Amino acid sequence: MKRISPKTKFKIQKIIPFGIIWLLMSWVFLFVEYAAAGWKGAEDSGVIALTPRIVAFSTFAVFFVGLGVGLLEVFFLDRLFKKYSLGRKVIFKFVFYFLFAHIIIFIFYPLAGAVETGASPLDDRILEKFSRFLVSVNFISTMVQLSFSLVVSLLYAAVSDSLGQNVLINFFTGKYHTPKKEERIFMFLDMRDSTTIAEKLGHVKYFELLGKYYQTMSDAIIKSYGEVYQYIGDEVVISWPIKRGLEKSRCVKCFFYIQNDFLKQAETFKKQFGVFPGFKAGMHMGEVTTGEVGALKTEIVFTGDVLNTTARIQSLCNQYKAELLISKDLYTQLEDYTTFQFHELGSMELKGKQQQVSILGVAHPS
Repeated sequence: MKRISPKTKFKIQKIIPFGIIWLLMSWVFLFVEYAAAGWKGAEDSGVIALTPRIVAFSTFAVFFVGLGVGLLEVFFLDRLFKKYSLGRKVIFKFVFYFLFAHIIIFIFYPLAGAVETGASPLDDRILEKFSRFLVSVNFISTMVQLSFSLVVSLLYAAVSDSLGQNVLINFFTGKYHTPKKEERIFMFLDMRDSTTIAEKLGHVKYFELLGKYYQTMSDAIIKSYGEVYQYIGDEVVISWPIKRGLEKSRCVKCFFYIQNDFLKQAETFKKQFGVFPGFKAGMHMGEVTTGEVGALKTEIVFTGDVLNTTARIQSLCNQYKAELLISKDLYTQLEDYTTFQFHELGSMELKGKQQQVSILGVAHPS
């Protein structure tokens, strides 16, 4: 049986919360309406009676509608409106989904009527009841509920894109509300000659280059199960939980996945910006303390010597004319030694550290 790819898993993880949001919103509205009205059905207003079968049907229907919204968001609309500001993006998406909600009502109301009566969805009694529903206050109430669910979904999508999927989930679950110690792997990846490139392109064009630069490496990061910790100018910090990163040496493979994807985009970069950005990276592993910090703005941050050491290992790339340097601590824990070529550079004294760190260069056989 073919395994699900990391990219597919990533997209599924982005889509499922939409279904959960819609499901939770529907339960809240259903409870409020039932508690307030206490009706079993109102023939004159086109309301479908609340029975266990109807509740079960609506639960599944709303969940799958939410998944449909997630599918549209992840595979179509997010790409379509990517260049727009957050405000305009939310407005355009809301208009689209509002029309989509009308289609949903026209599909699911007859189906719910069929579940209630046992008749065909196109039965004259159901269609006549539907026509009364469309001119009743209950239709307006339904559209308000759908609109609210849409707004919550769009806000979730916007916040998730800004913070990152895993960070948002960790905030909601409170995983790092109390600081925790954990073992992680870090990669500091930095653009080569960024100052020269910025001067050549100018601020606006260079900013566009950074957008393309980070977008190009995103699939490789997902493929290797990495997590973007920070974007710092032209540098990106990628992190892995220790077990996930070491398995099949994914953390090291990530660099060469990125390199390969950039080579595929070389002509696009040269045509659009007149340059092809290179990059270098340093990797290390160790214990960090992870927790929520901040007063005016809260973030989940990693603290520990491993980050400083990784940054300093990366800074040696120019000195050794290397594309990727890793610590021996990381090397000894890798699962795959056959895919890459390793060469020891010896023990280095890193600025600010008393103990020396053994470093290896890594290359991918041509």
